[in-house]
Amino acid sequence: MGKTGFFTRFTSKAAKWCGSPLAVMLAALAIIAWAVAGPFFGFSDVWQLTINTGTTIITFLMVFIIQNSQNRDAMAVQIKLDELIRSHNLAHNALLDLEELDQVDLDKFRVHYCKLANQARANGIDLETVLDSIQAEKEDAQEAVVDRAVRGGKIAS
Repeated sequence: MGKTGFFTRFTSKAAKWCGSPLAVMLAALAIIAWAVAGPFFGFSDVWQLTINTGTTIITFLMVFIIQNSQNRDAMAVQIKLDELIRSHNLAHNALLDLEELDQVDLDKFRVHYCKLANQARANGIDLETVLDSIQAEKEDAQEAVVDRAVRGGKIAS
């Protein structure tokens, strides 16, 4: 794995921490403390401005942290999907990098694949059959993994 820049490390850790139960509890405690302090400050404008300013600043920064994290996650998923398409000999490599197309071209692809799905259903292929087939393939793959493990001596027979 290559070197990770400071910003990437910071945003990754910040996004992970801010989504943790501890962060939610601390935020809730801060709001409770602010509410409890209200009577001591006479529910003044300064008291209200404190929570408004704090939450605005935190929200503003979190938008960028979350967006950075989502951008990296989306790119990683896209690369994985591109690799799956590239590695399958029946897949169309033209589908690689679709996220770079404009909406008009994406709509054309969507219409094409909707037509294919409708044709398959019209030809008697229903979703239940497809799901059964997927489940059978999954079970076959799991059996093959166990068989290889047994043959390789990893599992005592």
